[in-house]
Amino acid sequence: MQIGGRPYRTIWEDERRQVVVIDQTKLPFAFETVTLNASADAARAIKDMIVRGAPLIGATAAWGVALAMRDDPSDAALAYALASLGATRPTAVNLHWALRRMQTVLLPLPPAQRAERARTEALNLCDEDAATCRSIGEQGLPLLREAAARKSGPLNILTHCNAGWLACVDYGTALAPIYLAHDAGIDVHVWVDETRPRNQGASLTAYELGAHGVKHTVIADNAGGHLMQHGQVDLCIVGSDRTTAQGDVANKIGTYLKALAAFDNRVPFYVALPFSTIDWSLGDGVQDIPIEERAASEVTHMSGIDGDGALRTVRIIAPGSSAANPAFDVTPARLVTALITERGVTPATAEGLAALYPQAERV
Repeated sequence: MQIGGRPYRTIWEDERRQVVVIDQTKLPFAFETVTLNASADAARAIKDMIVRGAPLIGATAAWGVALAMRDDPSDAALAYALASLGATRPTAVNLHWALRRMQTVLLPLPPAQRAERARTEALNLCDEDAATCRSIGEQGLPLLREAAARKSGPLNILTHCNAGWLACVDYGTALAPIYLAHDAGIDVHVWVDETRPRNQGASLTAYELGAHGVKHTVIADNAGGHLMQHGQVDLCIVGSDRTTAQGDVANKIGTYLKALAAFDNRVPFYVALPFSTIDWSLGDGVQDIPIEERAASEVTHMSGIDGDGALRTVRIIAPGSSAANPAFDVTPARLVTALITERGVTPATAEGLAALYPQAERV
């Protein structure tokens, strides 16, 4: 995608072979980049949410392994990199998928061959992620085209959190069909949930939609149900951090409530995801998906710019009150209209997923 007329990915290798990421903690008020000089920098970027979004977390982890192999290609260094990177974020399954892929490629090689092979694999993984997200957009576009044809006026889409190109290497998952619809001339308007407590919708989704020229309106997290009751939402599209083999979906906290409201108001609720987000080892998402508990300070405090343009962080809850901060929730498959993948649109069922991904391809 583009920022200020210049094409960007969220993570890339520059001309000096340095790995660079967009610092998403500074958006939307400043555009800054961070250079990852070592595997520990990649782990810190994931943990501190300099990068976020399941596909981008996986890509950053792959580069983290590559940086580790550049510094020390030994078996011990490889094992340490895999363990330290794997401990950064527990819910996003793309992280562990990427690490398994790097381990499978690198472990059989003699140490002398690992550094360059790890770099090549990280580059390939990023290119594949961009292509996969583009395909998700192409698979989802007919759904939006058909929905737009059934009504007059703009097609109103609600999304939660950020599942755009900032959450991936490029294009995004949930936003990919929206971008392609906009580019195809379909009149699209997006309701953007603010997505407390870190406000990824208000800061990141709104930022990238605006940069692409897509009409959008930021709303309070609890406004979606009201809009659905009054016919102002035609469909919902969200992303996924982990999808089970039977179609349960873990996504940013608050997604489940949107799915319930959509189900009650007969609004289609779609989940867009790449194959790397499917955890074939899990069935019951509510019981089995680990939910990350993040710092209470994300709830107790909020950051923004004041009237003088200075970035400030302020406390917003009563003194002495405690706060809990589960980062994700699970939407049961029965509430999901369909899954949009790079291979097609399928019911959120074990049978639907199995038809797209034969057993031999589940890695």
